[in-house]
Amino acid sequence: MLFQRLEARLALNVPIRVFLAGGMAVHLYTAGRVTTDVDAEFGARILLPNDLVIEIELEDGTPQLVYLDTNYNPTFALMHEDYQKDAIPVDLGLAWFRVAVLSPCDLAVSKIARFAENDREDIAMLVRLGLTNASEIEQRALSALGAYVGGQAMLMLNLRDAVALAQRAEVE
Repeated sequence: MLFQRLEARLALNVPIRVFLAGGMAVHLYTAGRVTTDVDAEFGARILLPNDLVIEIELEDGTPQLVYLDTNYNPTFALMHEDYQKDAIPVDLGLAWFRVAVLSPCDLAVSKIARFAENDREDIAMLVRLGLTNASEIEQRALSALGAYVGGQAMLMLNLRDAVALAQRAEVE
């Protein structure tokens, strides 16, 4: 519904690729994550409205507002150079947006740079559900290091901790 409204608002007339990341992408894989913002990368230069919000109802009946995170930028995450090519198409019945969600492994890798508590939970959940594993995450992250923007000392510590977390999740 959010992307339908965005399509209408932008009056699109050409297809645009959209790559979903963050909590919404985790939710699509696990149905276990609730998030209020949508992290999306657009394959064209568009002006995202700051006031586009939809209201959804959670399973318990609680209303929840969902919006596009207009500050999302994949440049600051650890992203493999092939993350777009390996993203999985999702048919949302949209006229102009061609939506794909990051692969489970790339989604886990994208959470390593920040590695906040919800990022840790997301990685563990993806691994617990068998959607990726510690070895895949480590290999993909190491392969992505060359394109990372920022200092790598903390990133390497986060990677070590993410792999250990994924290894523990594999046996749970």
